[in-house]
Amino acid sequence: MPIIASLNGVSQGGWIRYARLMQDAGADALELNIYFIAADLDMSGEEVEKQYVDLVAAVKQSVSIPLAVKVGPYFSSTGYTAKRLVQAGADGLVLFNRFLQPDIDIENLEVSPRLVLSSQNELLVPLRWVAILPVGSMPRWPSPAASIPPAA
Repeated sequence: MPIIASLNGVSQGGWIRYARLMQDAGADALELNIYFIAADLDMSGEEVEKQYVDLVAAVKQSVSIPLAVKVGPYFSSTGYTAKRLVQAGADGLVLFNRFLQPDIDIENLEVSPRLVLSSQNELLVPLRWVAILPVGSMPRWPSPAASIPPAA
């Protein structure tokens, strides 16, 4: 049974270091679970997307196993960004990441995570992009993967 390691990180050096460690531990493939909140009001969409592309290129150069990239749907041009990720070295795309959206208890001033399980209603956006993205029409274009919600 193939083992696909899923990695989330903060710094490019950390992503690379742990990607190598997971490969060395025997992972057959690696999923970069990228979650970057673009909270800097002076950062353009192009700069945000460049961070993703640069990260994928750097990790791909550091490992020899297949590399999938899990991303969210919140890009100004999702299709263009997907194409750039593939050109940077992604062997596959995972559509889409579900972001943890914690609640803030204003009475106790505490963050309280709310884990809500996936539902079939969440398939609409990933399935739309699976239908839109070209499969096999350009060099190194992967077969996109849609997220299938687990049984509740």
